[in-house]
Amino acid sequence: MVQRGKKYRAALERFDRQALYTPGEAIDLVQSMASAGFDETVELAVRLGVDPRRADQIVRGTLTLPAGTGKTARVIVFATGEAASEARSAGADIVGADDLVARVAEEGFTDFDVAIATPDMMGQVGKLGRVLGPRGLMPNPKTGTVTTDVGKAVKEFKGGRVEYRTDRVGNVHVGIGKISFDRSQLLENARAVIEELVRAKPAAAKGRYLRSITFASTMGPGVHVDPNKAKITDEDLLAPSALKSA
Repeated sequence: MVQRGKKYRAALERFDRQALYTPGEAIDLVQSMASAGFDETVELAVRLGVDPRRADQIVRGTLTLPAGTGKTARVIVFATGEAASEARSAGADIVGADDLVARVAEEGFTDFDVAIATPDMMGQVGKLGRVLGPRGLMPNPKTGTVTTDVGKAVKEFKGGRVEYRTDRVGNVHVGIGKISFDRSQLLENARAVIEELVRAKPAAAKGRYLRSITFASTMGPGVHVDPNKAKITDEDLLAPSALKSA
């Protein structure tokens, strides 16, 4: 059985874990319960009504969070020649070809958030599947990480572009910012993620698509959102915190 700390247990007493809240109410609660000594990440978890064991029901892609992520992604690029120079100019943290492939393969190097590759490098990068695949770091054309325009890709991921993908049970987890963000910034990012997931709904998915939605901070408990009230409006972004106005 997982042992929870005193602060976590105290947070659980501040709300009804069985209740379903609006996105605004959930963000208010998550921000009010954050008590760690660092700027916690706020995560949005969505369970989708898909069967990720079927290729036509895997939901994955990338999107740019309107308010950013609150951190600068560490980006590596597998490229040579002009593409490599372009990646360096765009701000890539590490750029390489055979040497970078060897570093990942032989040393297990995975100290980065995003890996980008040019199409001509995928013959070599593809061999790194066992190292990068389980960590969700494998370059893929569907997420814009296999591209000839590496400069643009580097800038986008450095500027707040995030990748999402269903896990083996159909959940999608996306960090939507930091506890220090304004309430409206977190809601704006959450709206972007939810709308993107709805747009990405596979044609083969049947029945209820948004099964459950949860907001949580790094060290805090999850707050459940009513999927029927998941739509976030401009009015929601401008509304004051219910906790502060109470």
